[in-house]
Amino acid sequence: MSDSRTLILASASPRRHELLKQLGIESSIAPADIDETIASGENAKDYVTRMAREKSLAGFEKAGKTRATMGSDTIVVLGDEILGKPVSRAEARSMLARLSGNTHEVFSAVAVKLPGGEMLETLNITAVTFGEISAEWIEQYCQSDEPMDKAGSYAVQGGTAQFIRSIVGSYSGVMGLPLFETAALLRQARILI
Repeated sequence: MSDSRTLILASASPRRHELLKQLGIESSIAPADIDETIASGENAKDYVTRMAREKSLAGFEKAGKTRATMGSDTIVVLGDEILGKPVSRAEARSMLARLSGNTHEVFSAVAVKLPGGEMLETLNITAVTFGEISAEWIEQYCQSDEPMDKAGSYAVQGGTAQFIRSIVGSYSGVMGLPLFETAALLRQARILI
């Protein structure tokens, strides 16, 4: 493995930082402040990969364009609709009620900008099925801060875990950083052996 100081994580997510540690990577954190507005007509795949790429580029610029920088984005997709982070507790309740008893997809994109100019990207899509969640439980859960900074208003490793009937794909991808794909990308970048 190369010097772990070679990777900058363009994210304030403590989950992503911890997941990188599982790969043996200690990253410097440089959160990217970008416009996360969905472009008119943009589909989920294009949106999430663009967000990862833009975060990586913003972090790369912020760090002086001298170190490899990783950006990542995770979204929840129900049907054709992207469910981002809720802006209110009412929106969080609505999202969870819609996810209850249904299968949705979690798109998790990763992009690494290298000092030589190359941009490496990958995408993981995981299907998550929830059992029925009572309105009373949703109301109680939404009184906590847990759903407020999570795509789709839930954390797979949090309180909603008890309602997840199945996950087909990457558990770590649902958390926010698909480790298999991320490790492959970091090997391609020669940051991980």
